[in-house]
Amino acid sequence: MIHKPNFFVLTGGPGVGKTTLIRRLAAMGELVVEETARAVIREQVESGGDGVPWRDNDLYVQLCAERDIAIFDGLSSEPRRVFFDRGIIDSYRANGSAPSPALLEAIRTRRYNRKVFLFPPWREIYDTDDERRQAWPEAERTFDLIRQALAELDYEAVVTPRDSVERRASFVLRAAADAG
Repeated sequence: MIHKPNFFVLTGGPGVGKTTLIRRLAAMGELVVEETARAVIREQVESGGDGVPWRDNDLYVQLCAERDIAIFDGLSSEPRRVFFDRGIIDSYRANGSAPSPALLEAIRTRRYNRKVFLFPPWREIYDTDDERRQAWPEAERTFDLIRQALAELDYEAVVTPRDSVERRASFVLRAAADAG
């Protein structure tokens, strides 16, 4: 088992400010990993593939999980603090998919810091686009599903306040320092 207490996951439904915060943390000199889900969607759309949530959700989840596992493994010797815009655990029951044995094994053997930053739905900043197609009610449900999944996977959800990106960054950095 690889346990990385210096690896911190930022998670939550779509359009809640995770990527904005990841970019802010990067600008502050933190080591970050961008979200893989959007990259998978872009690549699948460009190649005419089916691995997008609206065509073949199970394939989409598998592709995201494989990429997230490879990133985790590639950084496994990294001693510095790393912030992930989602992670392997985000593929667990993603969009209602059943977790594969390979995903369950990856979740069991690759552990992030137990404290996971969970971003609540925030109507004022939520928007859809070609890659983010979830309607607002689905985005709200996603928060509760992720909170439940985190508990099942023995992670502690640290709800990130709805606030300016600067205050959110301060909150995350303080909580990570306390958890590290």
